[in-house]
Amino acid sequence: MRAVWLVTTVLLQWTAVAQPSRNGLESQPSRNGLESREADIGLPSEESVRRDAEAQGRELCVVRPLGQDKDDAPAIVDALTRRCRSNSIVFLPGPVYNIRSAMTTEGLDDVHIVQLGRLLWSPDIEYWRSVSMPVGFQNQSTVWYFGGSSIEWDGHGVGTFDGNGQVWYDWAQNRGNLARRPMNINFRGLSDSHIHRLRFVQSQMWTMAVTYSTNVDFDDIYVNNTSSSQWNTLNTDGCDTIYSDSITFRRWFVTNGDDAIALKPNSTNISIYDSVFADGQGVAIGSVGQYNGQYDYISNFYARNITLRNTAHVSYLKTWGGVSRGFPPNGGGGGLGQASDIVMEDITVDRLRQQPFFAWQCENYEGHLGEDCNSSKYKLSRFAWRRVSGTVIDQVVETGHFQCSAAAGGCDDVEVSDINIQKVGGGRLDTWYCENVNGGSGFACNVAQDKRMASSRAGPGPIFST
Repeated sequence: MRAVWLVTTVLLQWTAVAQPSRNGLESQPSRNGLESREADIGLPSEESVRRDAEAQGRELCVVRPLGQDKDDAPAIVDALTRRCRSNSIVFLPGPVYNIRSAMTTEGLDDVHIVQLGRLLWSPDIEYWRSVSMPVGFQNQSTVWYFGGSSIEWDGHGVGTFDGNGQVWYDWAQNRGNLARRPMNINFRGLSDSHIHRLRFVQSQMWTMAVTYSTNVDFDDIYVNNTSSSQWNTLNTDGCDTIYSDSITFRRWFVTNGDDAIALKPNSTNISIYDSVFADGQGVAIGSVGQYNGQYDYISNFYARNITLRNTAHVSYLKTWGGVSRGFPPNGGGGGLGQASDIVMEDITVDRLRQQPFFAWQCENYEGHLGEDCNSSKYKLSRFAWRRVSGTVIDQVVETGHFQCSAAAGGCDDVEVSDINIQKVGGGRLDTWYCENVNGGSGFACNVAQDKRMASSRAGPGPIFST
């Protein structure tokens, strides 16, 4: 029999747990329809997990909360970096783990994590900013590096990451990309792994980033970053991929104030299926071309059966201009590269706030937004939206807005087909703005060469959403 390692022997009762974030919707397991049937009929017990470990010849580490507001992060790190670093099961029965220090758990091999508890980050903004760790893109940072190979992480519909985000939203006061404002977790150097049935609520910044990773499936993931104050939830992306290949998202439910899922530089073979996105910007391809003289790329993105409710767009492609102005994260430009083979099919939209289909090459957040639009040498080609239906708010005047840079030779092979989008108040939307579009099919460019790019978006647009 394999040894069972109990990290602590104290099991908190539900009546003694630290309070979760103030959004009352997050105090109970999500009921958004994405939980598995196993969560409905009974969660795994410690005994059943023990039997699984014995049957599979795996080490078992049970990590119990310490209680009394003590930091549970060291015990989690200890389990994942020592006894249970490989060929193991790590069981987090909960109910609540207080996370009060940064974590690095990399190089794991063949580890199964069973998480039933809530990881609750403390609201100490200055402490977290002092210990946050760089992600390797812009000024983005994290408080957990997690990586390895052949990882199975199962939250059974109740395992939760709670970033205590409201304190961060109030602190940021709608300002974007503030230095050392961390995301919950950076999946970094992760391969051949499956992350599923987890919940992420009230994230501090981006919910997560996937960097330098390959062949990872994220299934049945719930994200809700909602503010209860006057301040918005800018920068609370659901997930950003960077320097990663073959990443698949299935059955995601995202409510937030920014990109649901964003492909950043050097993202290839990214797929999204059967998901619902609400209130943010939609799916982002970019931004790219931010770093002067550097080459990056995005290729082979595919999404199918996506519902978008009250988002800005279905998806939007965004590159920085060809003139470098300021420095990242809010300035930049002059980068090189290409984004190609971008396809979304079978899309339902409900009250979109801006153009459903959007591409532009004028990104900048240091007073130059919408300038230098024809200077970018970043090439956009072969992108398509097929079978899209639903509604936009009455203020939206364009179905698609494609501002493509002359310096890059314009956008090639833009396709739309089987589009049926109505205004909420009645009337079909069928107006298309085009600039430097080559080989467009399925639409007529009935508005062209309008240079008023800075005011092209109808409704509230993103600020510092890179």
